[in-house]
Amino acid sequence: MNKVIITVVGKDTVGIIAKVCTYLAENNMNILDISQTIVSGFFNMMMIVDMSGSKVSLAEASDNFDKLGEEIGVVIKCQREEIFDSMHRI
Repeated sequence: MNKVIITVVGKDTVGIIAKVCTYLAENNMNILDISQTIVSGFFNMMMIVDMSGSKVSLAEASDNFDKLGEEIGVVIKCQREEIFDSMHRI
């Protein structure tokens, strides 16, 4: 399995989850786990996604998420699970 961690942070607006999930579905990426919260008007979401069947590479998806984030006013980061784990082990 090719797991990646996707984080989405920014001011809460209508359609954030829909737009991110639409991109995932269109590119054959499967959501394995998802958590989201809103605190004082700020949206925060973390997803674990399987990219095994993806139509795009991780680098391409990351670039596309940067563009999508700009369009909807949030920051979207995408990184391999093992890198995420290593960064948060310390």
